[in-house]
Amino acid sequence: MDNTLAETLTGWRRHLHENPELSLHEANTSAFVQEKLTELGVPFVANIGGHGIVATLSRGQSNRSVGLRADMDALPITETTGLPYASKTPGVMHACGHDGHTVSLLGAAAMLRDDPSWTGTVHFVFQPAEEGAGGARSMLADGLLRRFPMERIFGYHNWPGLEAGTVAVHPGPVMAAGCRLEFVITGTSGHAALPHLTRDPIVAAGHLIVALQTIVARNVDPIESAVISLGIIEGGGASNQIPGQVRIKGTARNYNRATQAVIDDGIRRVARGVAEMMGVEIDVVLQYGVGPTINHAAEAELAATAAEMAGLKVRRDLPPAMTGEDFGWMLEACPGAYVWIGNGPGGNGRDLHNDAYDYNDAILPAASGFLASVAKKALG
Repeated sequence: MDNTLAETLTGWRRHLHENPELSLHEANTSAFVQEKLTELGVPFVANIGGHGIVATLSRGQSNRSVGLRADMDALPITETTGLPYASKTPGVMHACGHDGHTVSLLGAAAMLRDDPSWTGTVHFVFQPAEEGAGGARSMLADGLLRRFPMERIFGYHNWPGLEAGTVAVHPGPVMAAGCRLEFVITGTSGHAALPHLTRDPIVAAGHLIVALQTIVARNVDPIESAVISLGIIEGGGASNQIPGQVRIKGTARNYNRATQAVIDDGIRRVARGVAEMMGVEIDVVLQYGVGPTINHAAEAELAATAAEMAGLKVRRDLPPAMTGEDFGWMLEACPGAYVWIGNGPGGNGRDLHNDAYDYNDAILPAASGFLASVAKKALG
Protein backbone atom coordinates (compact mmCIF):
# COMPACT_ATOMS: atom_id res chain seq x y z
CA MET A 1 0.00 0.00 0.00
CA ASP A 2 1.37 3.41 -0.93
CA ASN A 3 1.72 6.15 1.69
CA THR A 4 -1.01 8.29 0.17
CA LEU A 5 -3.64 5.59 0.58
CA ALA A 6 -2.40 4.75 4.09
CA GLU A 7 -2.69 8.40 5.13
CA THR A 8 -6.15 8.64 3.57
CA LEU A 9 -7.34 5.55 5.44
CA THR A 10 -5.96 6.91 8.70
CA GLY A 11 -7.95 10.11 8.23
CA TRP A 12 -11.12 8.14 7.47
CA ARG A 13 -10.59 5.88 10.48
CA ARG A 14 -10.16 8.81 12.83
CA HIS A 15 -13.28 10.46 11.45
CA LEU A 16 -15.29 7.34 12.25
CA HIS A 17 -13.67 7.08 15.67
CA GLU A 18 -14.72 10.64 16.40
CA ASN A 19 -18.29 9.98 15.26
CA PRO A 20 -19.31 6.55 16.61
CA GLU A 21 -22.82 5.14 16.37
CA LEU A 22 -24.44 2.32 18.32
CA SER A 23 -25.88 -0.86 16.85
CA LEU A 24 -29.01 -0.22 14.74
CA HIS A 25 -28.17 3.50 14.60
CA GLU A 26 -25.31 3.52 12.06
CA ALA A 27 -27.03 5.87 9.58
CA ASN A 28 -24.20 8.42 9.42
CA THR A 29 -21.51 5.71 9.38
CA SER A 30 -23.30 4.02 6.50
CA ALA A 31 -23.59 7.34 4.66
CA PHE A 32 -19.86 7.94 5.15
CA VAL A 33 -19.01 4.50 3.73
CA GLN A 34 -21.30 5.11 0.76
CA GLU A 35 -19.62 8.47 0.15
CA LYS A 36 -16.15 6.89 0.13
CA LEU A 37 -17.26 4.02 -2.11
CA THR A 38 -18.61 6.61 -4.55
CA GLU A 39 -15.27 8.44 -4.47
CA LEU A 40 -13.50 5.13 -5.14
CA GLY A 41 -15.83 4.37 -8.04
CA VAL A 42 -17.04 1.11 -6.48
CA PRO A 43 -20.77 0.42 -7.01
CA PHE A 44 -22.83 -0.62 -4.00
CA VAL A 45 -26.28 -1.45 -2.67
CA ALA A 46 -27.30 0.12 0.65
CA ASN A 47 -29.86 -0.60 3.39
CA ILE A 48 -29.36 -4.37 3.50
CA GLY A 49 -30.52 -5.80 6.80
CA GLY A 50 -30.70 -2.29 8.24
CA HIS A 51 -27.80 0.07 7.57
CA GLY A 52 -25.76 -2.64 5.83
CA ILE A 53 -23.98 -2.09 2.53
CA VAL A 54 -22.63 -4.48 -0.09
CA ALA A 55 -20.19 -3.05 -2.65
CA THR A 56 -19.11 -5.12 -5.65
CA LEU A 57 -16.14 -5.24 -8.01
CA SER A 58 -16.16 -7.60 -10.99
CA ARG A 59 -13.46 -8.17 -13.59
CA GLY A 60 -13.07 -10.56 -16.51
CA GLN A 61 -15.23 -13.53 -17.46
CA SER A 62 -14.66 -15.68 -14.35
CA ASN A 63 -17.75 -16.79 -12.46
CA ARG A 64 -15.80 -17.17 -9.20
CA SER A 65 -16.89 -14.98 -6.29
CA VAL A 66 -15.81 -14.14 -2.73
CA GLY A 67 -17.08 -11.99 0.13
CA LEU A 68 -15.11 -9.78 2.53
CA ARG A 69 -16.85 -8.51 5.65
CA ALA A 70 -16.32 -5.70 8.18
CA ASP A 71 -18.52 -4.46 11.03
CA MET A 72 -19.41 -0.80 11.61
CA ASP A 73 -21.06 -0.27 15.01
CA ALA A 74 -19.69 1.15 18.28
CA LEU A 75 -20.29 0.47 21.97
CA PRO A 76 -22.11 2.26 24.83
CA ILE A 77 -18.85 3.18 26.59
CA THR A 78 -17.58 6.64 27.59
CA GLU A 79 -14.15 7.21 26.03
CA THR A 80 -11.23 8.28 28.25
CA THR A 81 -8.36 8.33 25.71
CA GLY A 82 -8.09 12.12 25.50
CA LEU A 83 -7.08 11.79 21.86
CA PRO A 84 -7.62 14.71 19.46
CA TYR A 85 -10.07 12.49 17.57
CA ALA A 86 -11.79 11.02 20.64
CA SER A 87 -15.52 10.37 20.44
CA LYS A 88 -17.71 13.46 20.29
CA THR A 89 -20.79 11.41 21.18
CA PRO A 90 -21.30 11.17 24.95
CA GLY A 91 -21.38 7.59 26.20
CA VAL A 92 -20.51 6.03 22.82
CA MET A 93 -17.10 5.00 21.48
CA HIS A 94 -15.37 2.64 19.08
CA ALA A 95 -13.92 0.47 21.84
CA CYS A 96 -13.64 -2.65 19.69
CA GLY A 97 -12.02 -1.32 16.52
CA HIS A 98 -14.94 -1.56 14.14
CA ASP A 99 -13.91 1.85 12.81
CA GLY A 100 -10.63 0.26 11.72
CA HIS A 101 -12.37 -2.82 10.32
CA THR A 102 -14.65 -0.64 8.19
CA VAL A 103 -11.84 1.51 6.84
CA SER A 104 -9.53 -1.42 6.13
CA LEU A 105 -12.27 -2.94 3.98
CA LEU A 106 -12.51 0.33 2.08
CA GLY A 107 -8.74 0.11 1.69
CA ALA A 108 -9.03 -3.41 0.28
CA ALA A 109 -11.59 -2.15 -2.23
CA ALA A 110 -9.19 0.59 -3.32
CA MET A 111 -6.33 -1.90 -3.68
CA LEU A 112 -8.36 -4.43 -5.67
CA ARG A 113 -9.78 -1.70 -7.89
CA ASP A 114 -6.26 -0.78 -8.95
CA ASP A 115 -4.94 -4.35 -9.20
CA PRO A 116 -5.33 -5.92 -12.67
CA SER A 117 -4.03 -9.34 -11.60
CA TRP A 118 -7.36 -10.92 -10.61
CA THR A 119 -10.63 -11.90 -12.25
CA GLY A 120 -14.01 -12.73 -10.76
CA THR A 121 -16.30 -10.92 -8.33
CA VAL A 122 -15.55 -9.51 -4.89
CA HIS A 123 -18.40 -8.44 -2.58
CA PHE A 124 -17.45 -6.02 0.22
CA VAL A 125 -19.91 -6.54 3.07
CA PHE A 126 -20.22 -3.64 5.53
CA GLN A 127 -22.27 -5.05 8.39
CA PRO A 128 -24.19 -3.08 11.03
CA ALA A 129 -25.24 -4.14 14.51
CA GLU A 130 -22.57 -6.69 15.36
CA GLU A 131 -22.53 -5.90 19.08
CA GLY A 132 -25.36 -8.21 20.10
CA ALA A 133 -28.05 -6.73 17.86
CA GLY A 134 -28.13 -9.45 15.20
CA GLY A 135 -26.66 -7.58 12.25
CA ALA A 136 -25.25 -10.66 10.52
CA ARG A 137 -28.53 -12.54 10.71
CA SER A 138 -30.43 -9.45 9.54
CA MET A 139 -28.26 -9.21 6.43
CA LEU A 140 -28.61 -12.95 5.78
CA ALA A 141 -32.39 -12.70 6.21
CA ASP A 142 -32.42 -9.81 3.74
CA GLY A 143 -30.95 -12.10 1.09
CA LEU A 144 -27.23 -11.38 1.40
CA LEU A 145 -26.08 -14.67 -0.10
CA ARG A 146 -28.93 -14.90 -2.58
CA ARG A 147 -28.57 -11.34 -3.89
CA PHE A 148 -24.77 -11.35 -3.78
CA PRO A 149 -23.67 -14.96 -4.38
CA MET A 150 -20.29 -15.81 -2.93
CA GLU A 151 -18.45 -19.11 -2.72
CA ARG A 152 -16.54 -18.10 0.42
CA ILE A 153 -16.46 -15.24 2.91
CA PHE A 154 -13.62 -13.87 5.05
CA GLY A 155 -13.22 -11.31 7.80
CA TYR A 156 -10.89 -10.30 10.62
CA HIS A 157 -10.78 -8.77 14.07
CA ASN A 158 -7.95 -6.66 15.40
CA TRP A 159 -6.34 -8.34 18.41
CA PRO A 160 -4.56 -6.42 21.20
CA GLY A 161 -1.67 -8.36 22.69
CA LEU A 162 -0.70 -9.83 19.33
CA GLU A 163 2.25 -8.27 17.49
CA ALA A 164 1.03 -5.50 15.21
CA GLY A 165 0.25 -6.78 11.72
CA THR A 166 0.66 -10.47 12.61
CA VAL A 167 -2.16 -12.72 11.39
CA ALA A 168 -3.44 -15.46 13.72
CA VAL A 169 -5.28 -18.32 12.01
CA HIS A 170 -7.32 -20.96 13.84
CA PRO A 171 -8.15 -24.31 12.22
CA GLY A 172 -11.56 -24.55 13.92
CA PRO A 173 -13.17 -22.48 16.71
CA VAL A 174 -12.13 -18.83 16.81
CA MET A 175 -14.69 -17.28 19.16
CA ALA A 176 -17.53 -18.62 21.27
CA ALA A 177 -21.29 -18.65 21.09
CA GLY A 178 -22.66 -16.01 23.43
CA CYS A 179 -25.91 -16.47 25.34
CA ARG A 180 -27.46 -13.72 27.44
CA LEU A 181 -28.95 -15.14 30.63
CA GLU A 182 -31.71 -13.61 32.70
CA PHE A 183 -33.38 -15.07 35.79
CA VAL A 184 -36.39 -13.42 37.42
CA ILE A 185 -36.95 -14.92 40.89
CA THR A 186 -40.37 -14.11 42.29
CA GLY A 187 -41.19 -14.83 45.93
CA THR A 188 -43.35 -13.23 48.59
CA SER A 189 -42.18 -10.02 50.24
CA GLY A 190 -42.48 -9.24 53.91
CA HIS A 191 -40.82 -8.03 57.10
CA ALA A 192 -37.22 -9.15 57.49
CA ALA A 193 -37.99 -10.09 61.13
CA LEU A 194 -40.80 -12.43 60.02
CA PRO A 195 -39.15 -14.54 57.30
CA HIS A 196 -41.52 -17.45 57.88
CA LEU A 197 -44.28 -15.35 56.32
CA THR A 198 -42.28 -14.78 53.13
CA ARG A 199 -40.74 -16.70 50.28
CA ASP A 200 -37.27 -15.18 50.11
CA PRO A 201 -35.98 -14.59 46.55
CA ILE A 202 -32.59 -13.37 47.85
CA VAL A 203 -31.79 -16.67 49.53
CA ALA A 204 -33.07 -18.45 46.41
CA ALA A 205 -30.76 -16.27 44.33
CA GLY A 206 -27.81 -17.37 46.47
CA HIS A 207 -28.57 -21.04 45.90
CA LEU A 208 -29.11 -20.43 42.18
CA ILE A 209 -25.80 -18.58 41.77
CA VAL A 210 -23.82 -21.39 43.39
CA ALA A 211 -25.71 -24.20 41.64
CA LEU A 212 -25.23 -22.65 38.19
CA GLN A 213 -21.46 -22.95 38.60
CA THR A 214 -21.77 -26.75 38.85
CA ILE A 215 -23.09 -27.01 35.28
CA VAL A 216 -19.73 -26.47 33.58
CA ALA A 217 -17.82 -28.25 36.37
CA ARG A 218 -20.00 -31.38 36.45
CA ASN A 219 -21.93 -31.57 33.18
CA VAL A 220 -19.65 -30.32 30.40
CA ASP A 221 -16.96 -32.67 29.05
CA PRO A 222 -13.68 -31.49 30.64
CA ILE A 223 -12.06 -31.53 27.19
CA GLU A 224 -14.52 -28.87 26.02
CA SER A 225 -14.46 -25.20 27.05
CA ALA A 226 -17.41 -23.33 28.48
CA VAL A 227 -18.17 -20.62 31.02
CA ILE A 228 -21.20 -19.28 32.87
CA SER A 229 -20.71 -15.84 34.43
CA LEU A 230 -23.23 -13.68 36.24
CA GLY A 231 -22.72 -9.93 36.11
CA ILE A 232 -25.86 -8.28 37.47
CA ILE A 233 -27.93 -8.92 40.61
CA GLU A 234 -30.84 -6.58 41.33
CA GLY A 235 -33.26 -6.86 44.22
CA GLY A 236 -34.43 -5.21 47.40
CA GLY A 237 -34.84 -1.64 48.47
CA ALA A 238 -34.84 -1.72 52.28
CA SER A 239 -32.55 -3.46 54.74
CA ASN A 240 -35.45 -4.61 56.90
CA GLN A 241 -37.63 -6.01 54.12
CA ILE A 242 -37.43 -9.27 52.24
CA PRO A 243 -38.19 -8.23 48.65
CA GLY A 244 -40.67 -9.86 46.34
CA GLN A 245 -38.34 -10.21 43.38
CA VAL A 246 -34.69 -10.56 42.41
CA ARG A 247 -33.28 -10.31 38.90
CA ILE A 248 -29.97 -11.88 37.83
CA LYS A 249 -28.27 -11.40 34.45
CA GLY A 250 -25.19 -12.97 32.94
CA THR A 251 -23.71 -14.81 29.99
CA ALA A 252 -22.87 -18.36 28.91
CA ARG A 253 -20.14 -19.12 26.36
CA ASN A 254 -19.14 -22.29 24.50
CA TYR A 255 -17.63 -23.48 21.23
CA ASN A 256 -20.06 -26.06 19.86
CA ARG A 257 -23.74 -26.92 19.61
CA ALA A 258 -23.49 -30.10 21.71
CA THR A 259 -21.98 -28.22 24.64
CA GLN A 260 -24.54 -25.48 24.15
CA ALA A 261 -27.37 -27.99 24.51
CA VAL A 262 -25.85 -29.38 27.73
CA ILE A 263 -25.56 -25.88 29.20
CA ASP A 264 -29.08 -24.84 28.18
CA ASP A 265 -30.57 -27.99 29.68
CA GLY A 266 -28.51 -27.59 32.84
CA ILE A 267 -29.55 -23.98 33.37
CA ARG A 268 -33.25 -24.79 33.10
CA ARG A 269 -32.92 -27.90 35.27
CA VAL A 270 -31.05 -26.05 38.04
CA ALA A 271 -33.56 -23.19 37.98
CA ARG A 272 -36.48 -25.62 38.31
CA GLY A 273 -34.76 -27.38 41.22
CA VAL A 274 -33.98 -24.19 43.13
CA ALA A 275 -37.50 -22.90 42.57
CA GLU A 276 -39.01 -26.11 43.93
CA MET A 277 -36.63 -26.22 46.89
CA MET A 278 -37.20 -22.58 47.89
CA GLY A 279 -40.89 -22.28 47.06
CA VAL A 280 -40.40 -19.44 44.56
CA GLU A 281 -40.91 -19.00 40.84
CA ILE A 282 -37.90 -18.60 38.54
CA ASP A 283 -38.42 -17.44 34.97
CA VAL A 284 -35.44 -18.15 32.71
CA VAL A 285 -34.57 -16.32 29.48
CA LEU A 286 -31.76 -17.64 27.24
CA GLN A 287 -31.03 -15.42 24.25
CA TYR A 288 -28.24 -16.34 21.84
CA GLY A 289 -26.91 -13.16 20.27
CA VAL A 290 -24.07 -14.93 18.48
CA GLY A 291 -23.32 -18.49 17.50
CA PRO A 292 -19.81 -19.96 17.68
CA THR A 293 -17.37 -18.60 15.12
CA ILE A 294 -15.85 -21.74 13.60
CA ASN A 295 -13.48 -21.63 10.64
CA HIS A 296 -13.82 -24.06 7.76
CA ALA A 297 -10.56 -25.99 7.48
CA ALA A 298 -9.84 -25.36 3.79
CA GLU A 299 -10.63 -21.66 4.08
CA ALA A 300 -8.44 -21.31 7.19
CA GLU A 301 -5.52 -22.73 5.21
CA LEU A 302 -6.34 -20.41 2.32
CA ALA A 303 -6.35 -17.43 4.69
CA ALA A 304 -2.96 -18.41 6.12
CA THR A 305 -1.47 -18.74 2.64
CA ALA A 306 -2.97 -15.41 1.58
CA ALA A 307 -1.49 -13.68 4.62
CA GLU A 308 1.94 -15.04 3.80
CA MET A 309 1.53 -13.95 0.18
CA ALA A 310 0.81 -10.44 1.50
CA GLY A 311 4.13 -10.53 3.36
CA LEU A 312 2.54 -10.87 6.80
CA LYS A 313 3.72 -13.05 9.68
CA VAL A 314 1.32 -15.91 10.45
CA ARG A 315 0.77 -17.60 13.80
CA ARG A 316 -1.24 -20.78 14.36
CA ASP A 317 -0.51 -21.36 18.06
CA LEU A 318 -3.06 -19.04 19.68
CA PRO A 319 -6.06 -20.61 21.44
CA PRO A 320 -9.57 -19.42 20.60
CA ALA A 321 -11.24 -16.79 22.79
CA MET A 322 -14.49 -16.85 24.74
CA THR A 323 -15.44 -13.51 23.20
CA GLY A 324 -18.33 -13.57 20.73
CA GLU A 325 -18.62 -12.47 17.11
CA ASP A 326 -21.74 -12.71 14.97
CA PHE A 327 -19.65 -13.45 11.87
CA GLY A 328 -20.24 -16.99 13.09
CA TRP A 329 -23.73 -16.85 11.59
CA MET A 330 -22.20 -16.07 8.19
CA LEU A 331 -19.78 -18.98 8.55
CA GLU A 332 -22.74 -21.27 9.24
CA ALA A 333 -24.30 -20.15 5.95
CA CYS A 334 -21.18 -19.96 3.78
CA PRO A 335 -17.68 -21.49 3.87
CA GLY A 336 -15.05 -19.09 5.09
CA ALA A 337 -12.61 -18.07 7.79
CA TYR A 338 -12.11 -15.37 10.38
CA VAL A 339 -8.62 -14.32 11.47
CA TRP A 340 -7.10 -12.05 14.07
CA ILE A 341 -4.68 -9.30 13.05
CA GLY A 342 -2.41 -8.03 15.81
CA ASN A 343 -3.16 -4.53 17.10
CA GLY A 344 0.07 -4.36 19.10
CA PRO A 345 0.60 -4.48 22.88
CA GLY A 346 -2.44 -4.95 25.09
CA GLY A 347 -2.88 -3.96 28.72
CA ASN A 348 -2.88 -0.46 30.22
CA GLY A 349 -6.25 0.30 28.69
CA ARG A 350 -5.42 -0.97 25.22
CA ASP A 351 -7.68 -4.04 25.34
CA LEU A 352 -11.00 -4.52 23.58
CA HIS A 353 -14.09 -2.95 25.18
CA ASN A 354 -11.87 -0.77 27.38
CA ASP A 355 -12.64 2.95 27.67
CA ALA A 356 -9.01 3.79 26.77
CA TYR A 357 -8.78 1.50 23.72
CA ASP A 358 -7.87 2.78 20.25
CA TYR A 359 -7.42 0.91 16.96
CA ASN A 360 -3.81 1.03 15.79
CA ASP A 361 -3.73 2.96 12.50
CA ALA A 362 -0.33 1.47 11.72
CA ILE A 363 -1.97 -1.91 10.97
CA LEU A 364 -4.33 -0.54 8.30
CA PRO A 365 -1.94 -1.47 5.44
CA ALA A 366 -1.61 -5.01 6.82
CA ALA A 367 -5.36 -5.41 7.33
CA SER A 368 -6.29 -4.05 3.90
CA GLY A 369 -3.47 -6.05 2.35
CA PHE A 370 -4.67 -9.27 3.95
CA LEU A 371 -8.26 -8.72 2.81
CA ALA A 372 -7.17 -7.98 -0.75
CA SER A 373 -4.80 -10.95 -0.79
CA VAL A 374 -7.35 -13.44 0.57
CA ALA A 375 -9.89 -12.29 -2.03
CA LYS A 376 -7.40 -12.88 -4.85
CA LYS A 377 -6.36 -16.23 -3.46
CA ALA A 378 -9.98 -17.34 -3.09
CA LEU A 379 -10.72 -16.35 -6.69
CA GLY A 380 -7.86 -18.57 -7.77
